[in-house]
This record gives sequence, C-alpha cells and structure tokens, in this order.
Amino acid sequence: MTQVRVKGFKIFKDRHGKQRCYHRETGHKVDLTNAPIGSADFFAECETIRAIAEAQRAKAPKAGTLGGLIQSYFETEHYQNLAEATRRDYRKCADFLEPIRDTPIHVIDTPLIAGIHDKAAKKIGWRRANMVRTLLSEVFRYNIPKGLISANFAKDVIPKRRPRDRAYANRPWTIEERDIVLGKAKPHVRVALALMMNTGLDPSDALRLRKDQVDGGTIWGVRGKTGEEVAIPVSPTLQVALDRMPDHEAETVLSNSRGEAWTYNGFSTVWHRFKTALENEGLIEKGLTLKGLRHTVATTLREAGLDERRIADLLGQKTPSMARHYSRSANLADKNRETMATLEEENRRRAESVKPSQKSVKPDRNEDQP
Repeated sequence: MTQVRVKGFKIFKDRHGKQRCYHRETGHKVDLTNAPIGSADFFAECETIRAIAEAQRAKAPKAGTLGGLIQSYFETEHYQNLAEATRRDYRKCADFLEPIRDTPIHVIDTPLIAGIHDKAAKKIGWRRANMVRTLLSEVFRYNIPKGLISANFAKDVIPKRRPRDRAYANRPWTIEERDIVLGKAKPHVRVALALMMNTGLDPSDALRLRKDQVDGGTIWGVRGKTGEEVAIPVSPTLQVALDRMPDHEAETVLSNSRGEAWTYNGFSTVWHRFKTALENEGLIEKGLTLKGLRHTVATTLREAGLDERRIADLLGQKTPSMARHYSRSANLADKNRETMATLEEENRRRAESVKPSQKSVKPDRNEDQP
C-alpha cells in the first residue's frame, strides 16, 4: 500500500487506529471522512489550508515595524495579566493603527506619534485617542529593554483634555434614578445592581465575585484591573438584596435568569436594553452607566465628609503588597465597616429627603409656560 505524504502535513493513526491528518504549522485538521487520504478532495483540502496559512503569514506584522512592536508587546506577560476589558480596549486601538502597522521603526519619533494622536482624536474621539497614546507608550516601554526601539516616543505626547461641552462619563446616579432602576429591574438584574451600588465594585469584579469570597459578613476580593485586595463589609441593605437572590448552582454570587454565571458582555447587553427602555419611557435621564455606580459610592462618601484615603481603601485604590495576608485585610475590613456604615446612613438620609414619585425625572416642558 502506497504511503501518502504531503509537505507541511502530518498523517498518522491515533491510538484507536483511526487515520488523522493536520497541518503542522496551524494545527488545522483535514476532515478525512469527506476527503479520504489520496483522493482529489484530500489534496484540494490540503492546498486550501496551505493557502490560508500563507495568507495569514503575509498579514502578520513584520519585524522592524510598528506592527511588529505592538505584536511583541501583546506577547508580554504584562499584557497577558491585564484585565480583560483593558486587553479588549488595547486590541481596538491596535485595529485603529492597522493601516500604518508597516511604519519602519527608524522613522518613529515624538512628532509622528503626536500626529497619530491628533488624527485619532478627530476620527475616534479624545478618549479613545488617549487610549491609543497609552497603548503606544506601553508598547515602547516594554520594547526598549529588548533593544527593539530606542525611546518611549509617546511619553511626551500631551493627552487630550475632555471638551468643555462634553458631560463627564460615568456620572453618579441620583437617589431617584437608583430607586426607579431597582424598582423596575428583574430579580437577577436587581441583585447585581444592588451589589455594585452598595460596594463600589467594578462591574466586571462584581459579576465574577464567587460565593466563597463572601465570608464572615465581608467580601474578600481582588480588583481585576489592578490586582489590589479589597475587604468590603456586607451592609444590611446589601444583605437583604443577597437574601432575595434566586437560588442557582453557579459558583458566582450572581447569576443570569438561567442560573448560570454572568458574562460581562451578557450583563452589559441586558443592562443596555433595560436602560434604553427606561429612557424611552421618560423614567430616567441619559448617561447612566454601570461604572457610574462606583462613582456614586465615592461621591456619596465624599459629600458625607469622609477623607479620600478612607474612600480609596474601600474602593481598593491603595497600592498593596501582593504578600499581604487576610490578617492585614481583616484590619482593613474593620476600618471599612465604619465607612460602609456611613454610606448606608447617607443613602438612608437622602432617600428620606426625597418624596417618592412615579413621574418622570425629566422636568415638565410646560411648567414655565404661562
């Protein structure tokens, strides 16, 4: 029996004696059921896989170019350890830079990066432009020790400032907005919002919070974005919300309507549809975001007279030692218990000072008319 060989492909029998074939470089498997070895379909399939691999190599960033530097950074441990949302944002910035990825390293300088920054601001907005600048700064910083570039040419590029006519992103929620949203939300969405409202956790951290991280009336966690430890006491209000959480088998505290752990994209989609419906009904103003709940906690505590250090401790903004143990976090939890008591009392006071209303929070356009 003639043995078939195809350059770049491995043909073998698995431990069950069944023939297998795959492309060595890409790992792409050939379906031998539809394309038996030695048949015309088999050779055609191999040629298609080889052509795809060659096209992918042609698209790959070239060494000695901006694209090569970016790819080198994406392979670093630093990038791999970033929060998922940050990695996603950096990838989008890399997509914006795709048309100039073949720019040779030797022509890269600060004026060129400043020009890229300006163009980005016009095309994708000031905030995204600043993220492009941040990505390039990280790319240069991590490639300097490798000898791939001589300096961080993004460091001296001045970040774009928020336009004066633009509202701040992630604005704090009002008490009225909080009550309306909680009153209208479905149970599995309501408890997720309550968790964010009463802890200041990042949305992604709240959705990933595991049941075993809630112990002794305290939430023990680590901020996904920075790796900083947090120890947040469970307030009475939050405990009531958690007690009303529908039963589920997920290992996370929160779950969707199917009893499965939320994904960030899944919850964001549900939240966007829910929020848009409330806006269309005139029940809330535009501008509510999930991250705005974190700002709400910080703003409420600041207005209640707490100093920035205590607020930072609660929100996990203190630079920690990764060797810090639960005993040290326990001291932080005791300190944060007073902070949470202040938040609880301030929210209660504000709620009592606002008369409940089912009307829209928008002003009546006819009020000022005679």
